[in-house]
Amino acid sequence: MANGKDRKRGLGRGLSALMADVSEPDAALSSAPAERFLPIEQIAPNPDQPRKRFNQSDLDDLAASIKEKGVIQPLIVREMGANNFEIVAGERRWRAAQMAQLHQLPVIVRTFSDTEVLEIAIIENIQRADLNPIEEAAGYRQLMDRFGHTQEKMAEALGKSRSHIANLLRLLQLPDDVVELVQQGELTAGHARALITAQDPSGLAKAVVKGGLSVRATEALVKAETNQGSNIFKDSTSKKAGTEKDADTRALEADLSAALGMKVQITHKNGGEEGQMSIQYGSLDDLDELCRKLSGS
Repeated sequence: MANGKDRKRGLGRGLSALMADVSEPDAALSSAPAERFLPIEQIAPNPDQPRKRFNQSDLDDLAASIKEKGVIQPLIVREMGANNFEIVAGERRWRAAQMAQLHQLPVIVRTFSDTEVLEIAIIENIQRADLNPIEEAAGYRQLMDRFGHTQEKMAEALGKSRSHIANLLRLLQLPDDVVELVQQGELTAGHARALITAQDPSGLAKAVVKGGLSVRATEALVKAETNQGSNIFKDSTSKKAGTEKDADTRALEADLSAALGMKVQITHKNGGEEGQMSIQYGSLDDLDELCRKLSGS
């Protein structure tokens, strides 16, 4: 049977609640065509697909599964002309099937407008568990900008909290280089949220990645930068000496600055074991807190 069950498993439970342009969905579903097989060369991806990154290891795993069991869930496609079909939902399966060298794929052919196809693609991607935070945030932004959906409506339809959606949308305010680090998995959404209020999010992001700092340490680092009113990693001593600090020293400065919530500078004499560490506090309260931490009280 190819009715509402096919649509639900292929498009997600929130689709009908969000799509404003689909009229009489129940009638459309009752007359939906049955599953059929199409030659894989007649199927093409949607050029406006919002998802641009596909994890290669995940595709490898899916291709291995398809080789053994075939494509269990049919693709949703729409007809674009004679022997020409465009993917509405299921591009990941289409890519993996090509890797598995399949010659035909199970599909369900339906009629959708360009607007509906884009909205379906966005919602399907949002509901995927492996979507990175930036892609998810971009999906929410598209639904709001292009279709006028509110955060409340999306939260209700997609089973997400409004705060979850709001927090992800804030990530889009970050500089492009920080966004790229999140997309690459170098930074988590928690790291990125902590960096939103930083004066120099790009500089701090690099330090966080280099030092392997936790989200809590990143929050402390941002607080320290705010207290100082300048880039916490600017080091006038090293510039006067005309030398650059090595990566290990910079990482140690970052760790200590994050742990204390204050700017820490380390000056190590080249070729020796002596050096100097300075801690800069911004108020007497900071000094009291530093004394408390050093005394262990």
